[in-house]
Amino acid sequence: MTGQTSAASTLRRPGWDVFLLAVLLFAVLQVVGLAEQAALPNRLQDVLRHPVLGALLPPAGYAAMGDVGPRPGEPIGLLLNALALGGLIAYALLDLALREPHRTRWKAAMLAFIVMMAVVAPTGKLILLRAANGPASYTHDGGVIQTEATIRFLLEGKNPYVEDYVATPMAEWGFSQYRTALYHYPYLPWTFVFSAPFFMVGQVIGFYDQRVVYLLLYVLAIVFAARLATGATARLALAATLALNPIMALDVIFGQNDVFVLAWIIFALAAWQVSRQRTCSGQNGRWWSVISTLCFGLACAAKPTAWFFAPFYGLLLVQGDARLAHAGWRGLWQVAPEILKRALPAIGVFVLLLLPYMLWDGYALYDDVWRWSSGQGPTGYQIWGWGASNFVLGLGLVTDRFAQWPFWVVQLLTAGPMLIWFVIRQMQQNRLTTAAWHYALFLLVFFYASRFLNENYLGYILAFLALGALAGDEDWSPKYTGEGLPSPADVDAHTVS
Repeated sequence: MTGQTSAASTLRRPGWDVFLLAVLLFAVLQVVGLAEQAALPNRLQDVLRHPVLGALLPPAGYAAMGDVGPRPGEPIGLLLNALALGGLIAYALLDLALREPHRTRWKAAMLAFIVMMAVVAPTGKLILLRAANGPASYTHDGGVIQTEATIRFLLEGKNPYVEDYVATPMAEWGFSQYRTALYHYPYLPWTFVFSAPFFMVGQVIGFYDQRVVYLLLYVLAIVFAARLATGATARLALAATLALNPIMALDVIFGQNDVFVLAWIIFALAAWQVSRQRTCSGQNGRWWSVISTLCFGLACAAKPTAWFFAPFYGLLLVQGDARLAHAGWRGLWQVAPEILKRALPAIGVFVLLLLPYMLWDGYALYDDVWRWSSGQGPTGYQIWGWGASNFVLGLGLVTDRFAQWPFWVVQLLTAGPMLIWFVIRQMQQNRLTTAAWHYALFLLVFFYASRFLNENYLGYILAFLALGALAGDEDWSPKYTGEGLPSPADVDAHTVS
């Protein structure tokens, strides 16, 4: 009896990442199924007559599954769901059956399989269906249809911020009374500049879908983000949370572009971590720091959402300077020149990408990116989403969704003090996890009080909450307490604690 008790006590407790993966996968399958059911009424017929999708199963298989089925309501989607759930079962059993290092390797492989079945393959399915049914079908308007149009404008030498989109497939998408984006492109140049070479290759081979770019960045972001965590279980959990974030997974499948800016920020943080590790070990991390800031500058040149990370990322650039924690605002003022110096690559690439359009027609750029989102002008964006703006509508404080209301006052009164508080907190504990957590909460408060809080923003915010909760919390800093931060040459000449 004692021997049985002893053997039982040596059994390893199941990994908590299995539970997290199950919650995420169940949510993704449910959310994507509901979205396809609501937005794609002809999906079954389109799958059956598609030359590729319609040939994946024998005719008898399609006949047996019939015309009505559970969500997502067509055979290929149902089989992908079954494969993903089978992968989850295998992941859980591998966690119980194997020992390290084989456990982590096989679980990582199975996680990749689950992501392939739950996100990548469904995206490919919609890409194929869109190719067969027209450019305004099976996708999202701004992230795919409009961005593809801006690439065409770019290659034709036209200004995407001056042109309208009434003669593009955008005009066939969405509700007619809310198609104000037909007259504005609200994203910044890096989105279409980076995608242009892929588009040109697509023109050569006769096929292109903007989601190909998003899928590439999605996969790379997951790989690099996993490196930000410490320990095998945390790395798997972080990769799973980012890959199977229920809202962002849906965004990837339908083609919204939040993963584009997320990926460049993750690249920046991964390079920053390498830079800090190398500096801490007495090596030269300067070039990794440059790569990090360049990636952050590219994120800022893709979507204004990234701008809100600048205060927290700037503090990370001077991690290890004791003046931040001990001298308060005076210390921040003292290290500000060093922050600016280290951020110069980000500022440079940001200006390089925006300056041509500012010189070409600065007002058109301002009108599309800023005035439209703040609801100004005859075609400004409507009051929308899940935030506090619904109280403005529900209490009758405006006549309709297109009316003006001073949301900026509420944002200033709520997000302003929070930004100050978060900067103070990060000066006291200047780490990646703190920066990610502060950014996510700051962005949530800002958009909650804004004119619109679209649901895709919540997926983006959830990604940074995951980084704040699951990334490693190491302080990769030489503990210098003198004036300023050490240069790479100084690091080589000192013993790093």
